[in-house]
Amino acid sequence: MEEKKRTQEELNFCYKYPHPSVTTDCVIFGFDGAKLKVLLIQRGIEPYKGRWAFPGGFLQMDESAEEGALRELHEETGLEGAYIRQFHTFTAPERDPRERVITIAYYALVRMQEVKGGDDAADARWFALDEATTKSSAGQSRHCASRYTLSR
Repeated sequence: MEEKKRTQEELNFCYKYPHPSVTTDCVIFGFDGAKLKVLLIQRGIEPYKGRWAFPGGFLQMDESAEEGALRELHEETGLEGAYIRQFHTFTAPERDPRERVITIAYYALVRMQEVKGGDDAADARWFALDEATTKSSAGQSRHCASRYTLSR
């Protein structure tokens, strides 16, 4: 009887319609006194292993998008205390080779601090904006940066 009850409870959360995963990306700007810089992480796993991207990742079931963005930012860079604002949602169906993903993007301007790659990020560094546009090639990063620039 217990097995049948558990199965019924699990079925309450199953839908006949496929649904996407949700991720967040953080476009974090810092000023070093002379130049505006942007924070990128070097991906440590596939897809796009070794490429530079904005910090971010998949939401957990028990967190809001903002909480997930801040968690991923801290896990991948060590950065804390950022006041982030949502600026765009990316929904192109084929933009992630793993599965259907919707990404909620956030931005912030922070005091630059030392960062270090962590979790699935092999490295984390600040780049001048002109340098970052040639570095960021993973997934949506280049489009995300241009979307931010155009929306401001």
